[in-house]
Amino acid sequence: MSANINHFDILRQPVITEKSYSGTGAANQYTFRVARSATKSQVKAAVEAVFEVKVDKVQVINMPSKPKRRGAHTGARSGYRKAVIRLAEGHTLEVAEEV
Repeated sequence: MSANINHFDILRQPVITEKSYSGTGAANQYTFRVARSATKSQVKAAVEAVFEVKVDKVQVINMPSKPKRRGAHTGARSGYRKAVIRLAEGHTLEVAEEV
């Protein structure tokens, strides 16, 4: 199955942090930043099409924006949407292989 351009519009980038790396081992979970308008079924279809794996479960989280202040200047760091994806047994992604 080939990847359509709209699959890459849904999956923005992988989240590579210590907490997201802890899920890649036994839990077989991977974390991605996704488009704000993406649904669970769209994220599942995009991951299955792009990486050719079987997705077991998708959890979507809306991360709120954070207020930032530097002296008299105020602003906000933009919020984003992230998805935690659990793959079926025997499937892995090469995106976040442990080094």
